[in-house]
Amino acid sequence: MISIRIARRYAKALLSIGREDGQAETYKEELGSLVKLLEEQKELDQTLCNPLYDPESRKKVLEAVVERSGVSKVMACFLFLLFDKGRIQYLKDIYAFYEKLTDELANIVRADLVSAVELPKKSIAKIQAALSEQMGKKVAMETRVDPNLIGGAVTKIGDLVLDGSVRTQLMSLKESLQRSENI
Repeated sequence: MISIRIARRYAKALLSIGREDGQAETYKEELGSLVKLLEEQKELDQTLCNPLYDPESRKKVLEAVVERSGVSKVMACFLFLLFDKGRIQYLKDIYAFYEKLTDELANIVRADLVSAVELPKKSIAKIQAALSEQMGKKVAMETRVDPNLIGGAVTKIGDLVLDGSVRTQLMSLKESLQRSENI
């Protein structure tokens, strides 16, 4: 619970700076690339976040990462602030909140489309356009395949789930038939 509050606070602060200097999207990209780097390089993540290692050595590693990644001066200062305050381990959570905040600012909603088979790009574009019209916002959609669905697709937008899978339709049909037998 504390990590959520910390992440939200730092994400809002960075967004405030980004809105002020018009670099909110740039900071999102920089933060995202750093988070991706830490996810790919577990040893690096462990080195930066583990308090058992010497703080000076950890800071030198962070300096090298900042220098090699070529992030903006504001992002470099932000990362050093996180490190100095002992909050660098919350970087992934901060990025998640920052991404949500910048999406709200840009009137974008994120959707996850899971289908039984790989869908053609035209079909994905049609679904995206329909969702965009329904939500009144631009929809950024990620797609993936789950063969367990049998057929159809399931779309998740935040807490909203649009389930058009064959499995769900078969379950509904089964329940309907069972109810009609009981009458």
